[in-house]
Amino acid sequence: QVQLVESGGGLVQPEGSLRLSCAASGFTFSRFAMSWVRQAPGKGLEWVADIHSTNGNTYYADSVKGRFTISRDNAKNTLYLQMNSLKPEDTAKYYCAKIDPLYMYDYWGQGTQVTVSS
Repeated sequence: QVQLVESGGGLVQPEGSLRLSCAASGFTFSRFAMSWVRQAPGKGLEWVADIHSTNGNTYYADSVKGRFTISRDNAKNTLYLQMNSLKPEDTAKYYCAKIDPLYMYDYWGQGTQVTVSS
């Protein structure tokens, strides 16, 4: 049974930092690309970043490029999102998602709330 459990969200001041974690279980984590997706209040889902499984290549939305870093620790079955220089517009619920071989999201976590406010 696939499980994705996010943690690390909270309230942070503008220009602050947070690191989100996503603990994965129920599948061979190292074999799959993973993604972070967010949803701001009253808005739709917004893709944030991807990390591939085989080569570790990373991809970012323009809105977070240079501020956020996605990474993974395959030995710990954990996905991370380091968020620096946070802005109020980064306020959202952040989800990790597993990407299937057809590059579709097939499993999601429950999300962790990030609020950026002074």
